[in-house]
Amino acid sequence: MLILLGFGGTNRAIAESFAPCIVLDDSFTEKSQDDLGNLLLPSKNLSEVLAQNPEASIVTSPGIPPNNAMITTALEFIATHPQAKLCSEYDFFATTLSKMPPSVWISGTNGKTTTTQMLTHLLESYGAQSGGNIGTPLAKLNPNAPFWILETSSFTLHYTQIAKPILYLLLPLSQDHISWHGSYENYIADKLKPILLLREKEIAILPKNLESHPLCKQSLANLIFYQNSQDLADIFRLNLSAIAFKEPFLLDATLALSTCEILFSIQDYALLNTFKIGAHKMEEFHDKNGNLWVDDSKGTNLDATMEAIKCYKEKKILLVLGGDDKGADLTPLFDLIAQCDVEIFAIGSNTDKLCTLAKETKTPHCACYTLENAVAKMKDSFRTQTNAVALLSPAAASLDQFSSYKERGEKFKAYALQ
Repeated sequence: MLILLGFGGTNRAIAESFAPCIVLDDSFTEKSQDDLGNLLLPSKNLSEVLAQNPEASIVTSPGIPPNNAMITTALEFIATHPQAKLCSEYDFFATTLSKMPPSVWISGTNGKTTTTQMLTHLLESYGAQSGGNIGTPLAKLNPNAPFWILETSSFTLHYTQIAKPILYLLLPLSQDHISWHGSYENYIADKLKPILLLREKEIAILPKNLESHPLCKQSLANLIFYQNSQDLADIFRLNLSAIAFKEPFLLDATLALSTCEILFSIQDYALLNTFKIGAHKMEEFHDKNGNLWVDDSKGTNLDATMEAIKCYKEKKILLVLGGDDKGADLTPLFDLIAQCDVEIFAIGSNTDKLCTLAKETKTPHCACYTLENAVAKMKDSFRTQTNAVALLSPAAASLDQFSSYKERGEKFKAYALQ
């Protein structure tokens, strides 16, 4: 029997393809059954379900944290019933009859979605399909495709013990999801897990500052380390001047091209340059008065926001910060802000925390709490500013006030253009 922990998009797709399953979720309050015959149970029923199915395969939704009661209950059961297995979506597809095609995994703190999209764009004619954290569950991908390109989250990697890529790309890391992983060290360790599964001559491309990490020393793979886009250009003989993108997207582009060089010995700059960057990533627009606004709602962590600030360091930056910062240490961000002309408009659940840090660093700030209030006050600031930019790059997740970063970005633009 297949037991699914959590009923988000990942496990919902598995339940549709492999019904009947037993699904447990914290949101279920009573026993029920869906149209496919899947049994839906409250999470408190897990011990009873495991006792009745001691050899079950247990697949967890990636977002469920390690300290969730379902995870701890499952691990306690497995400790005395080793025939039961707790696995990730990746492990499940690597061991089922459908099997996982050869796959390229792309992870990191920022840029993994764009890199995945760019690489898929470059290799679509080769039959590549993309999925994973990018929004398409593995159960929705074609198992007969020549290969998959998977945006891979640290959550998925935490639970993955068996599956491995043929090539692993890791973008630079900075503090993110600290409350989920327990520490930055644990976050890094989960991001590096795939290199322990790779065999000799299989390749991983990793940030250079991880070169001395113990897990890198243990890996049998061919590890290629880079510091920036120029490093990748030197290693793979890429022509940076032929690439139409600037940082931070230049790094995504060079990683995508490096992968094409490794897999197929191709460098198609013309095709790469037809790629369109997605919405809510450093998306510039102007209001009716000609003021510059930038929607970087996908800047959900420290590093993304710091890179956004650097792009506009020659301007007065009216910066919307705030939301769920996932326990990150924001000191490096405020160190950078102190070197620039920035005024903070704080929103979300960490508004008071941001204002305290702003006071300590003597940074101009305003406690707005909501995005609508922040945009209204930014409009007032534009009346007295020249050479200014209004930047939404919150360094925080959106779910404390919005359904997604997409909704946050859309509302930012709507408020700005009113």
